[in-house]
Amino acid sequence: MIETVSAGRTELGGEVSPAPLPISVLTGFLGSGKTTFLGRVLTRPGMADTAVVINEFGAVGLDHLLIEAADQEILQLPNGCVCCAVRQDLAETLYGLLRRRARGDITRFSRIVLETSGLAEPAPILYTLSADAFLEHSLRVDTVVTAIDAMAGAATLARYPEAMAQAAGADRLLLTKTDLATPSADFLARLADLNPLAELIDSARAGPVEVLFGGTVSVLPRKQRFLAEAVHAHGISAHVMTLRHSMTRLQFAMALGGLAREHGEDLLRVKGVVAFADREGGPAAVHAVQHTMYPPHWLDRWPSADETSRLVFIVRNIAPAVLLDCFAAADPVFAARQGEK
Repeated sequence: MIETVSAGRTELGGEVSPAPLPISVLTGFLGSGKTTFLGRVLTRPGMADTAVVINEFGAVGLDHLLIEAADQEILQLPNGCVCCAVRQDLAETLYGLLRRRARGDITRFSRIVLETSGLAEPAPILYTLSADAFLEHSLRVDTVVTAIDAMAGAATLARYPEAMAQAAGADRLLLTKTDLATPSADFLARLADLNPLAELIDSARAGPVEVLFGGTVSVLPRKQRFLAEAVHAHGISAHVMTLRHSMTRLQFAMALGGLAREHGEDLLRVKGVVAFADREGGPAAVHAVQHTMYPPHWLDRWPSADETSRLVFIVRNIAPAVLLDCFAAADPVFAARQGEK
């Protein structure tokens, strides 16, 4: 069954937090350049109110910033950032960080960057942030950024399923080492097919702070296709479903719930803009990861002139027909209307 989490005010060590803090996830395969990028980010004055959580602490190449970190759980960085390591469990680390902030034991940061292990897939991390009620109330996932090596990225994607999952689950694809190699048109097209939602960004030209934060509500793919299928290595594929029939919120939850119940581990990400039959006003930006559906973000207006409801599925070994069947099971009218021209 899909787990639906709700927003609200949460007690943090006696203090009431009026709004969740934004947390952005920075991932990328081993050697992709994400740590170099993060090191550059942490030197910027605009990051002084940021907490940095780093996975696989011993492997982090930020020695110039973290030279005292070996014997400390939390380190105050030179520019005012707070940095800590995931020594055991990610949830426990975030719990401790938030509670120390609430007690005033550390600098009062206003956002968090989580740098993952080079072998970590983003979906389980996003699931951890949403499935835990305390963390879901305290944190809001802002942006998932995946670093892609312009030199070796194509070979890495073809060889390692973790790299493929990292690219498929991103909101932004950060092209690194572009000063050493120019990514080919074929490689860029492959990334666009793999993740039709993600914005491609050249790390050499982008403002690093803006890359990590300020995720937009627009989730419309660059390529408009009806349930288009792009099959890739390791069974990961992207599918775009255009909803030609307005469903109720209950029917929609039942459809995603059925999909998550049967295929939750392979449901890497779902994002879309959907108008519901039982709610007037603007559409909702919806987002789901594995077994969990995030609260909808209600929009005052459509993000573009195209007011068509659509969903983008990033999945592993799930055929397009399975996606359609789950929605048809929740709403008998769905299948008939999807076949209309």
